[in-house]
Amino acid sequence: MTTDTVGTRLEGKVAFITGIARGQGRAHAVRLAQEGASIIGIDICDQIPTVFYPMATREDLAETERLVKEVGGQIVTTIGDVRRREDIEAALAAGIEQFGHVDTIVANAGIMPVIGPGEQKQAWFDAVDVMLTGVWHVLDVVAPILVEQGRGGTITITSSAAGLRSIGLNTLPGQAGYTAAKHGVVGLMRLYSKELAKDFIRVNTIHPTGVNTPMVANAE
Repeated sequence: MTTDTVGTRLEGKVAFITGIARGQGRAHAVRLAQEGASIIGIDICDQIPTVFYPMATREDLAETERLVKEVGGQIVTTIGDVRRREDIEAALAAGIEQFGHVDTIVANAGIMPVIGPGEQKQAWFDAVDVMLTGVWHVLDVVAPILVEQGRGGTITITSSAAGLRSIGLNTLPGQAGYTAAKHGVVGLMRLYSKELAKDFIRVNTIHPTGVNTPMVANAE
């Protein structure tokens, strides 16, 4: 990972990122910090039982903080679960108290509970709760804040190639939940983009394919 010095394109901007402890969330945090943004982040730093690979840890979160500071950025992080609206509210409040406002939202937190013993029916609920309901929690909390600030802003939701068409190799509950959630956030994006356009707030989804992160590249 590059550790170039801070740029100026995002000087004075503040970004809120979910799932920040490692993977894409960490990469977004470091890159935005390189361009001058201050960072607010949240990550569960705990294991969800239906997830077959090791999830991010407190040590991972500390490393993200170190990397952001290494490129000259400022960062405030909170351990919390996007499935709980109050955790989103607390994370944002801590960051806004430090930096005064927020401009850019990256709803990135995700899991891939697509394999496991038996039918693992709980995996459906965990996938949808994290990657669809969790995204809605973020949108529901941040949209009024961005509107009230009157500064415009951007919201980016991490969907997937699985949010454009089915790419699953099985119909187990986790794969079904993953695919449904990644399609579902596209609908949320369309809804919120129309609602927030008048306030100069852009809302988009991104659709990665395979990304070399611990979610995909792991020993399990």
